Amino acid sequence: MPFFAVDIPDLVEAVRSLPIWLLTLIGAVLLFGAFQVYYWVGRKLGERLYASRVGERIGRDRILRIENIVRRWGALAVYGCFWVPVLRHTLPWVAGVLRVSYPWYVVASALGCATWVPVTVFGLYTVIWGWISIAAHSPVAAAALAVAVAAAAVLVVRRRRRRRASDDRPSKTLTPS
Repeated sequence: MPFFAVDIPDLVEAVRSLPIWLLTLIGAVLLFGAFQVYYWVGRKLGERLYASRVGERIGRDRILRIENIVRRWGALAVYGCFWVPVLRHTLPWVAGVLRVSYPWYVVASALGCATWVPVTVFGLYTVIWGWISIAAHSPVAAAALAVAVAAAAVLVVRRRRRRRASDDRPSKTLTPS
């Protein structure tokens, strides 16, 4: 006996039944909307954004590097930030703070969404279905592949942390005054 008098559609099943091109389009529109929000929040808050908890967590030196990228490349930096994981969600705020031309910002973020989202969706879709295909033929091989990918990720993270720690240490060489 159903709990409700009418059937409530299953949201997960409804999303799964949508064609991949429509999901990609929805993702691109949502990301474009998020980029507009990022820009206007950065523009409205200005320097106060840098003093916020988010700004302190990112770090003033990193923010200054991002500012220099935006000053040098302008709206082209907005397009390029889609392809760099950390910049993707920090550069739009800075573009707003620096008051990058909004029409150029819209064009660059629209082009970024139109190119990055399909590549990411279809690339991830291919990787996921490839792994499922391997798992269907050999679960042991799929598990070994998952362990290898996890091990590679751990190695990359450790190497980056070590490199960052060595960059943060003061130099032991003498420099002339």
